[in-house]
Amino acid sequence: MTVDVLVVGAGLAGLHTATLLAQVGHDVLLVERRPSLSGAIRTTGIFVRRTLDDFPLPPECLGPPIRRVVLYPPGLHRPVTLVSARDEYRVGDMAPLYVTAARAAADAGVRIALGTRYAGRHADTFLLAGRDGHDGQVRVRARFVVGADGARSRVARDLALDRNHHLLVGAEEVFEIPSSKQPPAFHCVLDPSLAPGYLAWVVNDGRHAHVGVAGYADRFPDGLRNALEQFGATAPGLPGIDRPEDVERRGGPIPVGGLLRRISSVDGLLVGDAAGAVSPLTAGGLDPCLRLSELAASALDDALRSGRPDALSHYDGAALRARFRGRLMLRRGLAQVRTPATAATAFTLLRTPFGRAAARRILFGDGSFPDP
Repeated sequence: MTVDVLVVGAGLAGLHTATLLAQVGHDVLLVERRPSLSGAIRTTGIFVRRTLDDFPLPPECLGPPIRRVVLYPPGLHRPVTLVSARDEYRVGDMAPLYVTAARAAADAGVRIALGTRYAGRHADTFLLAGRDGHDGQVRVRARFVVGADGARSRVARDLALDRNHHLLVGAEEVFEIPSSKQPPAFHCVLDPSLAPGYLAWVVNDGRHAHVGVAGYADRFPDGLRNALEQFGATAPGLPGIDRPEDVERRGGPIPVGGLLRRISSVDGLLVGDAAGAVSPLTAGGLDPCLRLSELAASALDDALRSGRPDALSHYDGAALRARFRGRLMLRRGLAQVRTPATAATAFTLLRTPFGRAAARRILFGDGSFPDP
């Protein structure tokens, strides 16, 4: 099989890149290991205001808008509540959103192969196999390959590009909740005994609850699963709501080292989590993946039309990474909060006018990801 571009991974980054390339006339093959796009979802699905303003996401796949963020110290006493005058967040119903995006890709001409695993590079071809490797291998000759295959990208390894080394691991439970008169809210708990180096959270948008924890894998006292169970037993933001027996479970690695420097070569490039396109501080990755995918599609279109071997050289992570210095410093600071006492002390500053202003800037600002 011969194609212009082989895209590996059908998350939002891979789907968006493939669709943009097909829309301008290129032959694109998109492969995804999952047999169904509605299964094995890893992201919470939080879209920030800037994404909602700039990208035409299907409104029927989005939950109610959220303006309220509540920040809790260990023990959950005296939380800090921040309320924006604007709609700041909406949580995507990711299964139908992926299906809708795949339908748009197919309508644009993308060939989609589900249940198909990227098996590596061999000379000038790329190998594809059935999900379990039992269906033989297919060789694909592609002018370029796009690694949209997650935080531990095999495409990055095969192209000798940079790879993520600073990773959190996260897990959450998602379930439907009855409607209430409480305003939708995003609850964040800073407690290193539950979520070492990051946060525990509850997103309650009035339709679904997302209850999760994330942190550095080697610093969970009793493991990630036990941390989630412990947090779920006392999680704030769910007054009078009982956790049902039937819940959806999600989890996976989260790159927080910032955008990688070397994300392209003469043979292809990386997008989404594979490129480290995740906010180092907030761990939000949906806005960066869409914006970086647009730059990737533009660079690939230029390379395919010009035929120049160096056409992808301007797809440079180092140039964009320079705009993340502040958030990288804050990430290093958050990683050093190792005891509940330290976290409680940080809330002393957070309750001041300066601390509240800084938190509002991070949570309600427009700096999610720089425009390429």
